[in-house]
Amino acid sequence: MSFSGKLVARLLRGGQLLPDGAVSGPVHPLLRLFSRWVRRPLLPALRLWRRNIQLRVVATTLLMSLAVVLLLGVVVVGQVRNGLLTAKAQAAQSQAVGGFSVAQKMADGADDTRPDDVARTGNRSTQDSATWLTGLVEQLASGGQGVFSVVALSSESDEPFGDSSPGTRGPRASGDVDPERSVPAELRQKLDTKSGTFRQYTQIKRIGSDDGVPALIIGKRLNDVNSNQYQLYYLFPFSQEEESLKLVTGTLATAGVFVVILLGAIAWLVVRQVVTPVRMAAGISERLAAGLLQERMKVTGEDDIARLGESFNKMAQNLQVKIQQLEELSRMQRRFVSDVSHELRTPLTTVRMAADVIHDARDEFDPATARSAELLRGQLDRFESLLAELLEISRFDAGAAALEAEPIDLRDVVHRVIEGAEPLAERKGTRIVVRGAEQPVIAEVDPRRVERVLRNLVVNAVEHGEGRDVVVRLASAGDRSGGAVALAVRDYGVGLKPGEATRVFNRFWRADPARARTTGGTGLGLSIAVEDARLHGGWLQAWGEPGGGSQFRLTLPRTAGETLRGSPIPLEPEDSRRHRGLDETGRPRAGVDRKASTIPAQPRTTQADGVLSAAREPQVAGPSTAGPTALPGNGARVVPQSGGARSEAAARSEGAHIDGPVHEGGAEQDAGRGVEREGGLRGN
Repeated sequence: MSFSGKLVARLLRGGQLLPDGAVSGPVHPLLRLFSRWVRRPLLPALRLWRRNIQLRVVATTLLMSLAVVLLLGVVVVGQVRNGLLTAKAQAAQSQAVGGFSVAQKMADGADDTRPDDVARTGNRSTQDSATWLTGLVEQLASGGQGVFSVVALSSESDEPFGDSSPGTRGPRASGDVDPERSVPAELRQKLDTKSGTFRQYTQIKRIGSDDGVPALIIGKRLNDVNSNQYQLYYLFPFSQEEESLKLVTGTLATAGVFVVILLGAIAWLVVRQVVTPVRMAAGISERLAAGLLQERMKVTGEDDIARLGESFNKMAQNLQVKIQQLEELSRMQRRFVSDVSHELRTPLTTVRMAADVIHDARDEFDPATARSAELLRGQLDRFESLLAELLEISRFDAGAAALEAEPIDLRDVVHRVIEGAEPLAERKGTRIVVRGAEQPVIAEVDPRRVERVLRNLVVNAVEHGEGRDVVVRLASAGDRSGGAVALAVRDYGVGLKPGEATRVFNRFWRADPARARTTGGTGLGLSIAVEDARLHGGWLQAWGEPGGGSQFRLTLPRTAGETLRGSPIPLEPEDSRRHRGLDETGRPRAGVDRKASTIPAQPRTTQADGVLSAAREPQVAGPSTAGPTALPGNGARVVPQSGGARSEAAARSEGAHIDGPVHEGGAEQDAGRGVEREGGLRGN
């Protein structure tokens, strides 16, 4: 097969170029391109149609008015047409009956007054019959010039006009009417077989012309002066009726066009009176939302629109007053927090120095006093942490927070955070597992802020993890010039109730205020963390299920200032109940034939040689840096690059373990499992 033949065959197959008979899609690519090419010029018109209510109302009014005018026009024209036809038929019937009577009387009168010598001469009588018929047609047609025409034809039932000599059988017609083409054959046959008067609609044909004029033909079979049968027809054209009908149709069309235009103009004016204040209100609402609180609507009159404008202005005035009050209160609160925080630093420094002196000399005190010195130092640590958080919050509120971004490897941040959280993890019996640290995860971020966010997430996961493993995952997508990096912290503790995933970032909010805490906390950590994420142009999102743990995901752009389109780590982990086919109680959902998976008891860690250790589990490689072709938000699946598992010695040297799945159906089953792309700004 030639190249052109192969190309045509491939096009006809509609894109079926995949192996094993697979098809690339239900629509042919050429048809898809053609539809896009046709649809592109229509997009502005469709957008205008959706956004302009005045255009829709006027267009709808015009279409409905046009439909009504067309319907009325069809009805009126039909009534006029039927009336004209009825009147024409009655007048034609009366005229034809009178003409038939006159023709019969003339034949009877000529037969009575005919001389005897003419009757005895055959040729003379035949000539008189033909001449008489010609004269009859001329006499009958003389009274209807332009109104009707008269046609006389021979009858097939008798020998017409005396004999068969040339000229005696020829048809007679008035004017330039072609009698043989104007009179239908079925009407002639009906007159030959039946007696009486018959009528039929036909077209009058002129001699030398193929054009026809609609007409009503009425015929009857009669006898001439020699008692020979012939057919006499009256042809009534509808020329005058057509002119009248055209005049009525033109008048109705002109009136209909003016009515439609007038109704469209009326609809435009009426809708304009309603839409203009609405558009004004929409514009002022947008300016109010932009912070221009002094904007007001212009009110004229006392109608409903005017009352709406007054209500809108009153609402805007109240909103302005309330917002100003809230802004003033917020300003006072920020100043109070900032001033108090700064004022507390000096006495806190003095108290800290005194507490350090007392703490250093605690060995000389009695046990109760020594314990008091230790408690004093611990509470001072909490107080300093609270003061630092209040100062950071005040900087965010004042807009004074600045980002000092630099290219770093996020694995170093993770290792520093894990080293700092080791003492708490040891006391809780929790093991911290790192996934995805086989490849460098480079991004332009502020190391101090990212470390603070991750430290907060890890500490919270250890505190609420119920002694089970905490998994820290790293992933990236895209290349050095664009893309996203993500850090996820997964725990298997108490989890989050429905609706708490959005409230967890509120200031001073706690999932369980009565819960005992070993390290304290103010409820400001996640609030500061989400502000740090926003300062980077990233996301900090939470997912959780009651009794099934939670996962917090931090997504940051690789390059500072870039816009995120997705995250390389799904917000809901793969080992959630929904993904495992379980309900809230841990049982298989209805219609899901799967064995219920439960979270087994996690191994308790023990302290050995200053590092965390646990029962050995199968060591697997977690997902690594995604391929550069899978950019965030493009709908593709992030395929992890090949990378071997890090050695246990290397993991221990960094203060963390890189082990296998932490429980059945865990977050990662093997190294080859990819990460589902997540699109949208904050979707799961």
